[in-house]
Amino acid sequence: MCTLLFAYDVAPAHRLVVAANRDEAYGRPTAPLSTWSDRESVIAGRDLEAGGTWMGLTRSGRWAALTNVRRPGEVSGVRSRGELVVDFLEGAGGGSAMSYLQGLAERGGLYGGFNLVVADRSGVFYWSNRAEAPPSAVAPGIHGISNAGLDTPWPKVERGKAALAALVARGEVTTDDLLRLLSDRQGYADAELPDTGVGIAVERALAPLFVAMPDYGTRSSTALLVGHDGRASISELTVEPGPSRRVDLTIDLTIDLTIDRAIDRTIDLR
Repeated sequence: MCTLLFAYDVAPAHRLVVAANRDEAYGRPTAPLSTWSDRESVIAGRDLEAGGTWMGLTRSGRWAALTNVRRPGEVSGVRSRGELVVDFLEGAGGGSAMSYLQGLAERGGLYGGFNLVVADRSGVFYWSNRAEAPPSAVAPGIHGISNAGLDTPWPKVERGKAALAALVARGEVTTDDLLRLLSDRQGYADAELPDTGVGIAVERALAPLFVAMPDYGTRSSTALLVGHDGRASISELTVEPGPSRRVDLTIDLTIDLTIDRAIDRTIDLR
């Protein structure tokens, strides 16, 4: 995942509002959002190459999301970063969200650079294995991450945070609103772009919230709303390989320890 925007404890009707785009090579096999058959507590899309995920939640109220850190010369880690989200969702370590990050800090060197945001009923927490700071609680507010640290002011992060803040200020947010926000293809002047060592042409291509390159781009957009009552709805728009095929997948889940209702709608536009 390359852009994660979220509003924590500031929306009138929602404890958590999340809008996230996963950018990946079009050829990397991926399964859309679902309850996993082999790990029934996990509700997420799935990277079929390494087996992990970029964002997911559970019936018990856990949520986690991951972005990679983009740095010149960054090498892949020994282990897949996508397993971190799954481990947390499944309750690895048996403790709270904060204790999970504290335990992870001892083995963070096994992975390529990442930002990890995790949440449970005690709050929202963040850690990056490319930051000097220890794991920390995230303060209520509007937050954003791309391929640098939490709230690093990359243009698309700042633009996305402003758009999310406007939705929250309106007082009513829907998953459709969030998916529209994530479809933004606004580019930026070269002087505004970060320098992550990939060259200015690639920086331009990666700058929008929604990325569309010949072989790489936004593969899925996910919108999550968690109410103060613990109930949640999640919607995902999946973009398949190839410029002429697009699949809209929406799964609405009412979560309160058990799933009361699930609607799965797939629309194939050719």
